[in-house]
Amino acid sequence: MTAACHTIPFALIDPAVHPDPDACDAWRDLRGTHPVAWCEADGDRPGFWVITRYQDIAAVYRDTARLSSEQGNMLGTLLTGGDPAGGRMLVVTDPPRHSAVRKVLQGAFSARAMAQIADGVRAATKGLVAAVVDAGGGDFVADVAAQIPLMAICELLDVPPADRTLMLDLTMAAMGEDGTPEAAEAAADAQEDILLYYAGLLPGRREFPGEDVVSLLANGEAGGTPLSDAEVLLNCYNIIIGGDETTRLSSAGAVLALIEHPEQWRRLRQDEGLLDSAVEEVLRWTTPVTHLGRTATTDLTLRGCDIKAGDIVTLWNTSANRDEAVFADPYRFDLARTPNRHLTLGHGPHFCLGGPLARVELRVMLEELRHQVGGLELAGPVERIRSSFLTGVSRLPVRCTAAG
Repeated sequence: MTAACHTIPFALIDPAVHPDPDACDAWRDLRGTHPVAWCEADGDRPGFWVITRYQDIAAVYRDTARLSSEQGNMLGTLLTGGDPAGGRMLVVTDPPRHSAVRKVLQGAFSARAMAQIADGVRAATKGLVAAVVDAGGGDFVADVAAQIPLMAICELLDVPPADRTLMLDLTMAAMGEDGTPEAAEAAADAQEDILLYYAGLLPGRREFPGEDVVSLLANGEAGGTPLSDAEVLLNCYNIIIGGDETTRLSSAGAVLALIEHPEQWRRLRQDEGLLDSAVEEVLRWTTPVTHLGRTATTDLTLRGCDIKAGDIVTLWNTSANRDEAVFADPYRFDLARTPNRHLTLGHGPHFCLGGPLARVELRVMLEELRHQVGGLELAGPVERIRSSFLTGVSRLPVRCTAAG
């Protein structure tokens, strides 16, 4: 570490540090005075770089030549030796292999494919919201937000309807992180069960391929050679986990933000023209993925700090999406905000492949809230997930009345 570079006095790997992006003044202080800082080693865990300004983070996202994803893109993984899926799962693969595998999948996320899925998303969301309204409320996470992305991703992967509840349970368990050994063991078991499930689908999708993601991967080629079974299974796993977390957490976060900012809820109900900008503001405001990580492949200097080959570099989206140099009044929730070039869905070659689907799901949910819900308020304490990688609510009890 360069002597002049600031050392962060708290452990960013600790889930307790990340209860709410707005509650942490440290990001604002770091952006202003120490935009490239160092987090010291802790026991067996190595130290790592912390990047907090939007401009720097966007530049690092683009720089795949000097900053690699193949050792892992989550801090917890990087601090414990790297990701064994590196080079095989899309999000932890570098170009040119990354580009070749991404090309196999792009058809599943085309505008035509999204239009087909949107009808199913709309029908499901309409029913889920109607059930909550009829009941006078409920837990918005369990009753709505967790259901929408699961249905959409299962459509993409052509998971049989009878198996979708199982997929929801496994996905929730696989992303669990509350710091206990029990949760870690349950997450590992769920991850293995997801991989085994898709392994069971492979023979049929190879013999009778459809247009679903599993079929595309199972019969796809990258660089002139078929994808290995491991690549197929790991990318199925990545799509269902990644596709679930962003929409689930941002959908629940949207409802909480609308309750906490009633004037924005009134604006949305009165003006359908706000829907597109509202989707982007929800994504910026909630920023479900707190950070992504890279590993330096060569020595480089950023804002006077010397980053050595092999160093871990973390990019904090929660900070970038509140950067005063990019967003006017960034701590204000404003559904009409434009432009809104947030980094919630990433940037550069690793821009989220499922971004179009996340936007469809969020827009449809906001549409149904406008059409069906009148009054909306909290009905009990909000519970947040414990994680250093994800941020959002795990339980959101609401009371609601039907639109007049």
